[in-house]
Amino acid sequence: MFTTRPELQGTFGMVSATHWLASAAGMAVLEAGGNAFDAACAAGFTLQVVEPHLNGPAGDLPVIFAGPGSETTVLCGQGPAPAGATIAHYRGLGFDLIPGSGPLAASVPGATSAWLTLLRDHGTKTLRDVLDAALGYAAGGIPVLPQIARSIGTVAPLFRSDWTTSAEVYLPGGAVPAAGSWLTNPALAGVWTRLITEAEAATSSREGQLEHALHAWSQGWIAEEIDAFAGTPWLDSSGERHAGVLTGADLAAWAPSYEAPATLEYDGWTVAKTGPWGQGPVLLQQLALLPQPGTPGTADFVHQVVEASKLAFADREAWYGDATDVPLQALLSAEYGAQRRALIGAHADLTLRPGLPGARLPQAVLTAGERADDTYDPTSSDPTVSRTGDEPRGDTCHVSVGDRWGNLVACTPSGGWLTSSPVIPALGFPLGTRLQMAWLEEGLPNSLRPGRRPRTTLSPSLALRDGRPALAFGTPGGDQQDQWQLGFLLNHLSGMNLQEAIDAPAFHSTHFPSSFYPREAHPGQLVVEERIGADVVAELRRRGHDVVVSSAWSLGRMCAVSQDGRGHLAAAANPRGMQGYAAGR
Repeated sequence: MFTTRPELQGTFGMVSATHWLASAAGMAVLEAGGNAFDAACAAGFTLQVVEPHLNGPAGDLPVIFAGPGSETTVLCGQGPAPAGATIAHYRGLGFDLIPGSGPLAASVPGATSAWLTLLRDHGTKTLRDVLDAALGYAAGGIPVLPQIARSIGTVAPLFRSDWTTSAEVYLPGGAVPAAGSWLTNPALAGVWTRLITEAEAATSSREGQLEHALHAWSQGWIAEEIDAFAGTPWLDSSGERHAGVLTGADLAAWAPSYEAPATLEYDGWTVAKTGPWGQGPVLLQQLALLPQPGTPGTADFVHQVVEASKLAFADREAWYGDATDVPLQALLSAEYGAQRRALIGAHADLTLRPGLPGARLPQAVLTAGERADDTYDPTSSDPTVSRTGDEPRGDTCHVSVGDRWGNLVACTPSGGWLTSSPVIPALGFPLGTRLQMAWLEEGLPNSLRPGRRPRTTLSPSLALRDGRPALAFGTPGGDQQDQWQLGFLLNHLSGMNLQEAIDAPAFHSTHFPSSFYPREAHPGQLVVEERIGADVVAELRRRGHDVVVSSAWSLGRMCAVSQDGRGHLAAAANPRGMQGYAAGR
């Protein structure tokens, strides 16, 4: 099979990230004797600088990892709703949906605390070691990607008229930076320099320095700056000015947490995901519906996978959330999978059908199709512009790492995008807007509630073979993450190597409501890359799918690292967007 680049193979270490500079930063730490956790943190902090339109220090981060003799574990860096984030407060402001931008949509920032926690508990390198590359790029500049330039251009009028603190960083000289130019962030460089300097002055202990940095973030001077800024009114996606409800007390009251993953046995593999506070289990539900999906790339394969996705995502809408009564065991059971599989017919289904007795869809989901915009252009390669083309939207990054000691780590940082909220001038980064994923309707698993995590789309994956960690993978893409990952995994299990499985034509459904404001849906719509072939497209349309043909290399940004248990490592990265790369030896 043709591939855009070779699958990397080696024995020392592998890093696959959505930006080549992050892969290089992670690989440099491996070469310096660090382990997979050190490398993941170095790559993660670098991503905050080189992909500011896709993630930032005040964003979110789920991590899933495993190693020899250790259980598969999830580190949750998804911050919860602040104490003041009540349904009554937002309804009182006249909202039916939480705005998609501005400080009113900010949850407790989780990404930086999670990176520091991962490094403290599982890494071997110092704070200075892992921040070296990111600090250098923030101070010395990054090459502006076309996607970054387009994202800044989308919000440049807002930056000039209202979000002037963002203009100071992202409109140097008052102009949108050209693709290929260089962009610095002195304020962010100053934050990391101060963190390192103060931590090293406080103690010579590696763990102590990281504790010092965590304290500065959640209870010290960084938390104070966030507290002061979040309470300032700014223009948001409602077209009005609103202050946020996030406070320093919210930061001090929360810390990242470790938890067991959700898992499913499939074709001799154990696939592990985050819990239902995120959308992770929807990948497992799709697998449970697809014991024999057919030959990848065929019309029957695409039809079966998409119809299974519709059923699984309907359950996501009805059941998933940061709640104690999510019936996950029942949703992942073989019996339930068989019942749902029987609903897949020969033609595309145009309904949203959750299963299990008592399933309840939010009222806003029932009318989401009314907000669908027929001008949605899925052929756009820029993930930071919404389907409607007028609401800026951030996306996500990914990094997977494997080391010579048998550790595998998959991380999917997101949020805190340059388009999400105004930049905090003393810190050089904006707040996140993850609260937009919670509902302003009582009694749902994903209803807004103080202390509850909004249901996120961030969804790293790890798979085990015969009980050993074998595959770490993930992709940006919001609601499409667990559709593109499913296609990749099924491709790989059918015999394709990692790069072949990534390069194969991709597809996804936009049938169900988006997790992002304004929560639009496109019932029956199926987006496919044109490389899938005219005959396949024609057959899918005959089966009732509303097929939109996207450009040849436009869907997904998969990253993957594998190991075979004999010391052999492999890695691959997505060529789409021309920035993701794997590195290793």
